[in-house]
Amino acid sequence: MTTAHSLHSYALRDGHGLPHDPIPSILGPRPIGWISTRDAEGRLNLAPYSFFNIFNYRPPLVAFSSVGKKDSVRNAEATGEFVYNLATRPLAERVNQTSSDVPPGINEFELAGLTPLESIEVSVPRVAESPVALECKVTQVQQLASLDGATLNTWMVFGEVVAVHIDRALLRDGIYDTAAAQPILRGGGPADYFQVLAEGRFRMHRPR
Repeated sequence: MTTAHSLHSYALRDGHGLPHDPIPSILGPRPIGWISTRDAEGRLNLAPYSFFNIFNYRPPLVAFSSVGKKDSVRNAEATGEFVYNLATRPLAERVNQTSSDVPPGINEFELAGLTPLESIEVSVPRVAESPVALECKVTQVQQLASLDGATLNTWMVFGEVVAVHIDRALLRDGIYDTAAAQPILRGGGPADYFQVLAEGRFRMHRPR
């Protein structure tokens, strides 16, 4: 005999009635897109985005979404390039530093004490301290819209991965070890983050 759940249900138009919006927590934890860009004058920018993921295998397409047309979006649009850098537990505090609301033109690499490292396929540098980086060339920049067709102040940047950098220590028998990289993920709530740990791993093959 099943017991009915006690549900907190609401229509979005009426509000959630909770201390914090639950939807970002429900749809989490999410990968953090730690995005480095360069503006048309060559000034560097580095910022984390919790709306980030991969959306295609071949070619690999990744995307980040920004609420507000921030420097990362403008720079990627202007130069056609960006780099994704893996946000890890040892780098968490410095990732957080790069989320500071600072004036345009401030170099977040310098702000967080990080080292820009030359890329091989794009002009944007990667974060030397991060064990993984994906060099990307922009395929499209899209302004999002709501159900009623109104344009939102939210922008999604898609990029095709053109080069990959992986610390060899993370390759076990040629297979990338996700847990060994210690990635951090955004969990929603006012300040919740999660770390991927090996003990949380389980394996499940798709049915044939």
